[in-house]
Amino acid sequence: MNKGVAKSKAGNLKYYDLIIASFVSALLISNIAAVKLITIGGIITDGGAVLFPLVYIFGDVLTEVYGYAYARRAIWSGFGVMFVAVLAFTIVGQLPASPEWGLQQSYSDILGFFPRIVLASLVAYLFGEFVNATILARLKIKFGGKRLWIRLIGSTVAGQLIDTVIFGLIAFSGILSASSMLNFILVGWSFKTVVEVIMLPITYRVIKFLKAREHQDYYDKNTDFTPFKLSTKN
Repeated sequence: MNKGVAKSKAGNLKYYDLIIASFVSALLISNIAAVKLITIGGIITDGGAVLFPLVYIFGDVLTEVYGYAYARRAIWSGFGVMFVAVLAFTIVGQLPASPEWGLQQSYSDILGFFPRIVLASLVAYLFGEFVNATILARLKIKFGGKRLWIRLIGSTVAGQLIDTVIFGLIAFSGILSASSMLNFILVGWSFKTVVEVIMLPITYRVIKFLKAREHQDYYDKNTDFTPFKLSTKN
């Protein structure tokens, strides 16, 4: 099993493409769902909270099994897909609607808000995911690959806090009051962290399965942690 610096070539990895596809899909769906604010029992959150915690779980799996460079490639892939999505929704919204359709206002009300949501999400996502991946990779070295539960939860607490704060401030400033914004941030951060904890048994099994099947258990000992690369080489 690969515990050193050398990595298998991407073409030899059986499951990486499936995980990155799931990662990007969860991100895209979450951002579309995030246009709806939800209030349950006085608790305010957005529709993206239903699926978005899985984005961080997929990110954890990528970093733990394949290493920071592969996680970084997935993060930028998600960014690219979301950027194309917002361009497409914006262009379609500006094109003249057919008189027979009659739903232009509905489209604008929902997906017209989408660019602001995506801007918020992309900025928050980049900061949060890179913090999460960096902390997880460095803690793996510090703990010698042990205490996985501490590493997973610790990196998520930091990454999700940064993500939630940035997202809330950009997406809902001027829409939510100060108290509602604080409620939104605390509830969102807590909920996403709790989901990570609840999902730990499944995350453990997925990581164990992938390490065995991919023959990968990468330690980022000589990794260049700059986020501004697409290559999986360090």
